[in-house]
Amino acid sequence: MERYFFDIQSGREFFADEEGLRLPNQKAAEVEAMQTLTGIARESVFKGSRPDLAVEVRSMTERLFCVSIVYRSESTKH
Repeated sequence: MERYFFDIQSGREFFADEEGLRLPNQKAAEVEAMQTLTGIARESVFKGSRPDLAVEVRSMTERLFCVSIVYRSESTKH
């Protein structure tokens, strides 16, 4: 099993994953990244904030992929 690291970007804050998780394959890492991202998003909405969020996944040697949520407010004035 390979170790995957899940670095979190929340607005302007960055949190590096120092430990990582041992998972059987990249598909399992993709599921973990999506679950992590939706959990963070759910907590942010309850706190009243809506920052852009991202989870960047890397192995010991390279960046693999990123999942993100981008909040945009398109308000129109009448």
